[in-house]
Amino acid sequence: MDLLGCFFYLYKTMIYRFLQVVVEATLTRAPATAILGPRQVGKTTLARTIAREKNGFHYLDIENPLDRHKLGDAFNYLQSFQNICVILDEVQFMPELFSTLRPLIDEHRIPGRFILLGSASPSLIQGVSESLAGRIAYLELNGIGLTELPVKSEYKKHWFRGGFPNALLPDTEEESKEWLNDFIRSYIERDLNHLFDLSLSPLILRNFWSMLAHSNGNIWNAEVFARSLGVSAPTVLRYLSVLEGAYIVRRLSPWFVNAKKRLIKSPKVYIRDTGIVHRLLNIPDYDSLLGHPVVGGSWEGYVIEQIYQQRPYSFDMFFYRTQAGAECDLVLVKGITPVACIEIKLSNTPTVSRGFISCIEDLQPKQKYIITPESDTYTTGHGVIITNLYHFISVLLPRI
Repeated sequence: MDLLGCFFYLYKTMIYRFLQVVVEATLTRAPATAILGPRQVGKTTLARTIAREKNGFHYLDIENPLDRHKLGDAFNYLQSFQNICVILDEVQFMPELFSTLRPLIDEHRIPGRFILLGSASPSLIQGVSESLAGRIAYLELNGIGLTELPVKSEYKKHWFRGGFPNALLPDTEEESKEWLNDFIRSYIERDLNHLFDLSLSPLILRNFWSMLAHSNGNIWNAEVFARSLGVSAPTVLRYLSVLEGAYIVRRLSPWFVNAKKRLIKSPKVYIRDTGIVHRLLNIPDYDSLLGHPVVGGSWEGYVIEQIYQQRPYSFDMFFYRTQAGAECDLVLVKGITPVACIEIKLSNTPTVSRGFISCIEDLQPKQKYIITPESDTYTTGHGVIITNLYHFISVLLPRI
């Protein structure tokens, strides 16, 4: 292997998923641990890595007909693996397994007995959430995060390509684009219907994704989407729920505790991975992204997703907007208390807007930030901290 090849090998193998620490801790206390997230995000690799470092594991892929056949009598088959970790991949395709696991766990209750991997939200799989109550911990694996990259200055590539390993890590842009094209096509033509046992129209789904990409980060209006797609508003909401349940789309809810103001009460909608956004819009490279009308919404969605990955689990995320135009892109809330108001700017020399000041006066948060791509960290006369994304999520966010 030449020097360049060695560099890329090291680059790809140095990425350490921060969730590994959380999973390892969870396996010491919970009989079953579920790692959820979109397809191709690295769930299987992470589970195998963790289980291999323990006492070994037994792996079953529910999509594999041979493995599915082994689970014809799931109780007796799995009972023979009492002292070894069993990994069940794509478990949403056999939801009946959840009720089978319950007596197995109760009969021999030890930590780390099962790792369940899934590409669909448990809330959309009937019977799952109740079956293992008190016996299972749910964790979410997202795309590779900015602070998981070995090179701090890689945010441009990360923002443009997104966080899916097979899109982020290839040597060339063409390889990345081809993988993303295949990923989008697979989800539209097969995966979503397969995941949720539905019959969604591939044409409508493709057009819906494209509309979401063009309006990334805008206030959700089901009627507008329904008219454009030629379907009913309930149908559009169904498509949105499916994409959300597959960890492709995020609905950011508004914070509207202040009843004295006339507030926007519809959510914002983002495609969670910016690589998917840019492929749906056929943006060829990073320089073209900077001149594209969607660049502001893309950067906003990227920042929100990175903060989501790194936030303390006790923090919920909202946005705030009044009918008069005052807006805060992101509000971090603990319980019922706003602890941080965040404005997201693409400019590295931002000014504090009157609308943001109005939001601060309404919500009275402990901290106020404007997040940019590359600015230094400093405090303005309004007590607002200007900082770059990397510094915020790696240094400031843990201190809030």
